[in-house]
Amino acid sequence: MVIIHEPAQGRFYTTVDGYTAHVSYRIENGGLDIRHTIVPEEIGGRGIASELVKATYDYAIHEGLRPVATCRFAVIWLSRHPEYKGTVSPDWHPGKDCAL
Repeated sequence: MVIIHEPAQGRFYTTVDGYTAHVSYRIENGGLDIRHTIVPEEIGGRGIASELVKATYDYAIHEGLRPVATCRFAVIWLSRHPEYKGTVSPDWHPGKDCAL
C-alpha cells in the first residue's frame, strides 16, 4: 500500500481498489492531532486505517511532535500502542467518532 502525505491539506491518504481512505490531522501546541479517519466500507477490514494512523504518528514523532487523538479510531490505536506516548485530545468525547 502506498501512503501519500499532503502536508498543505493536513492529511495522509491511500487509494485501494479505486477507493480513497484518509486521515485528517492538524498541528498545534506541539502536537499532531488526528481529527478524522475515513475508510470506505468497500475496502474496510483490511487494516488500512491502522496503517494510515501509524504513518501519521510516525511522521509526528519524526518531526518532534506529540501524537494526539481526537478521532475515536486514533484514540483506540494509541491505547494499543503505548510506545507512541500519545494523548487524547480534550476535544474528544466518548460516543462520538471524531471532532468533525
